[in-house]
Amino acid sequence: MYIIHKYLIKEILKYFCVVLVVVIAIYLAVEFFEKIDNFIEKSVPLSHAVKYFIMKTPFIVAQIAPVGILLAVIIVLGLMGKNNELTALKSSGIGAAFLLKPILVMGVVFSIGLFFLSDLLVPFTMSRADHIWLREVKKKTSAFTKKKDIWIRSKDKIIHVKYYNPARQTAFGLTVNYFNPDFKLVKRIDAEKGEQKGDGWLLSGVMQQTVDTAGDNHRVAFREAMAISLDLSRDSLQRMVKKSEEMRFFELLKYIRDIETDGYDAVPYRVDLQAKIAFPFVCIIMCLAGAGIVIRKTSGQGIATGIAWGISIAFLYWIFYSFCVSLGYGGILPPLVSVWLANFVFLCLGIVVVQKNV
Repeated sequence: MYIIHKYLIKEILKYFCVVLVVVIAIYLAVEFFEKIDNFIEKSVPLSHAVKYFIMKTPFIVAQIAPVGILLAVIIVLGLMGKNNELTALKSSGIGAAFLLKPILVMGVVFSIGLFFLSDLLVPFTMSRADHIWLREVKKKTSAFTKKKDIWIRSKDKIIHVKYYNPARQTAFGLTVNYFNPDFKLVKRIDAEKGEQKGDGWLLSGVMQQTVDTAGDNHRVAFREAMAISLDLSRDSLQRMVKKSEEMRFFELLKYIRDIETDGYDAVPYRVDLQAKIAFPFVCIIMCLAGAGIVIRKTSGQGIATGIAWGISIAFLYWIFYSFCVSLGYGGILPPLVSVWLANFVFLCLGIVVVQKNV
């Protein structure tokens, strides 16, 4: 390996760590002041509160790593330009393409590392953080599981949701069992799906079964739609459903197949599955973008300007990526296209900018 390549890799790693530490500190500080009142109000032990923030850290790292590598590349190349090192290298016959090689290799390595971080560590730590928040802060102890089948006990009812679609905020395979004070089943309502409307729920494809207290009179009624009151909200269901970031790649893939086998729509989860691969790839794009910002022949700009450009590019990417993903959730774009479109567009732009200046 060339000495200049070793130097670039060492410096980029150094500034990447600095950026990462600073951003994580800011993020955790904001998160701390937002949620510390909740922990104090519920008398959560300090050790558990600290554990919650520690468990959130890998997820934060996974989210900001692409921006960190972008800023690190801009800072390192910007400092080299400020110290006329880039000019000296160019005078020695070393072009921008030579400097790009280790940067792009680092982008590939960071992409692979980010994928494994998001797939191996983040699901574990996020599930632990959510467990602390739900059980010890929100005191949500009525949910029996966070998998596909959700069981909830509510006063005189036991509610079962076969599958909840977070994107469409719709519960499928909804069953409500009503019990008398002696805990005998007196009524059961089965619905194909249910949506929260105001303070109640609107059920579709309903079968209602009623049993009298003696148990010798059983009535069955069918309805196309039915409005009922449930101690259940979209927010509580959202918290109970296992999130995509809490599942590993193959676990999510199996979850999707199970949902589709049962006849339910798994489009939002297919989008998230593609995102588990596509999002880490952005590290390569950000390395290319960072190098392109600094090596522009017309630049003549300071490091601060380069950082501002970098943050702007990252912000625009995130907006476009989120917009495309939302189209995927809504079924407007196929999952594969919705997740990879932003990467393709920004990769092409990065290649064009670099080619014009190499």
